[in-house]
Amino acid sequence: MNSLACESHHCIPESPMSPHITVLYFSAASTSTGLFEQTIALPTTTSPDSPPDSDPKFPLASLAALLVSLHPNTGLDKVLESSQWSVDAVMIPESEVASVFLRGGEEVAVICPVSGG
Repeated sequence: MNSLACESHHCIPESPMSPHITVLYFSAASTSTGLFEQTIALPTTTSPDSPPDSDPKFPLASLAALLVSLHPNTGLDKVLESSQWSVDAVMIPESEVASVFLRGGEEVAVICPVSGG
């Protein structure tokens, strides 16, 4: 029997093999979600040319859409448009986001722009 993964009042069936990540929300992202941290199950995808036993992976470039779907109508979409990502405490340059894939176990931080003087 599958358990349910509940994120932001959305419960979805969870496979025992579902990879999970921890998302850290700072600044405006935390304000939008009402959370500082959240563990989420990643939808898994493999490329058509991947061997059948290859690790499932989820593109970092798709994470914003997943988070917005978990937190609709909160303004998170606007926050993420101007934010950057950090994976396991390493900043990911915008030019490299499309080439980063999550396999589960990572800590991903939403890094909002900083202003001040």
